[in-house]
Amino acid sequence: MSAVEEKLASLGLTLPEVVPPLAAYQPAVQSGVYVYTAGQLPMVDGSLPVTGKVGAEVTPEEAKDLARICALNALAAVKSVVGDLDRIARVVKVVGFVASAPDFTGQPAVLNGTSELLGEVLGDKGVHARSAVGVAVLPLDAPVEVEIQVELVSA
Repeated sequence: MSAVEEKLASLGLTLPEVVPPLAAYQPAVQSGVYVYTAGQLPMVDGSLPVTGKVGAEVTPEEAKDLARICALNALAAVKSVVGDLDRIARVVKVVGFVASAPDFTGQPAVLNGTSELLGEVLGDKGVHARSAVGVAVLPLDAPVEVEIQVELVSA
């Protein structure tokens, strides 16, 4: 078990299986020393625990928890490509999409769920640049979708 996975375990978390693609793409790809994930939905055991718009059917607090799940799914996608999460030198960028009610403006607070989890698990390596974007709808009516870019330690 990697140090990253040991840290997850100490937080009471486990790395899930990689979420299978919903269309014609890969969950993650490596290019040089970087790994880019596809957008990760908050899937748990093959389904979304909650659907709808944040600020309407989904509370900001629920959405923040879903963003944490997205981060776990993104880490699983990275591991599927590199084999060992200890190869992460740092998280470079997080892009998060929040399916938002028309008057909802709390997208950054929702995406803190992802950012905080990456910080808890990776420490300084989890500090990243980020975009938090409100959108009208996401695949499967998911409230949140997250993609990450990580830099790997040179082999």
